[in-house]
Amino acid sequence: MSKSNIIRQQIWARLKDVAKPDTRFDKNFAEVIPDFEGSEIATDRIVAMPAFNDAEFLFITPDNCLVDLHRRLIEIGKLFFMSTYGIYRGFLLIEPGMVPKGAELYAAWLDGMEHFGRPISLEEVARRGRIDFLVTGASAVSVDGVRFGKGHGFFDLEWGMFTDLGLVDEKTPVVAVVHDYQVVQEKLHPSPTDILVDYIATPGMLHKVERRATRPRGVIWDLLDPRQIEQTPPLQELRAIQGLAPAT
Repeated sequence: MSKSNIIRQQIWARLKDVAKPDTRFDKNFAEVIPDFEGSEIATDRIVAMPAFNDAEFLFITPDNCLVDLHRRLIEIGKLFFMSTYGIYRGFLLIEPGMVPKGAELYAAWLDGMEHFGRPISLEEVARRGRIDFLVTGASAVSVDGVRFGKGHGFFDLEWGMFTDLGLVDEKTPVVAVVHDYQVVQEKLHPSPTDILVDYIATPGMLHKVERRATRPRGVIWDLLDPRQIEQTPPLQELRAIQGLAPAT
């Protein structure tokens, strides 16, 4: 078993004590990054950040621990987009005024996002300009910013697409939201595809990471299963943009 999987298993064993069960996957952390006790406090720490308040266009992952952040973004009218589950249906955009008053909490969940949001292509994302701020959940994150997801590589893939289009770079703030139990105290060596985060927001702290490595750039096509490309519309779109495949 790889070190990353060993860390995941250790974290997941502790996380069961504070995780909130998912309606579909319960506490199967290989399938869902869960919400947890105190996630609202972690959200408080994010919305107090100057970089968050200055941001005009944000990317937020659909992880359960970010539902409260989704809700607050809707309430304050910030423009943001997020991926669908597994990126199988691409990305969804939420613009100010899309969600009726009183429906913010429902809209904050992925099912609600699918109802109130609208699909947005990579081309439209690129037309809107740079992404100012990114927030993701995680299975675990080390104090030096190495993030572990569920093991499927979705956030790494999203980052690769965004860098290929020039929408994010080394200076773009990336925040991971986790419970304090999910913070790994030892420093770890990132893999070539790991996206290092700049901040870790937990119920107990907002930790600024002193990054020791640069983030990767671009989608590494040779690492992708052809079936994943076929099942992920934004990857097909990116290949067409890059001239690697005909547009469909």
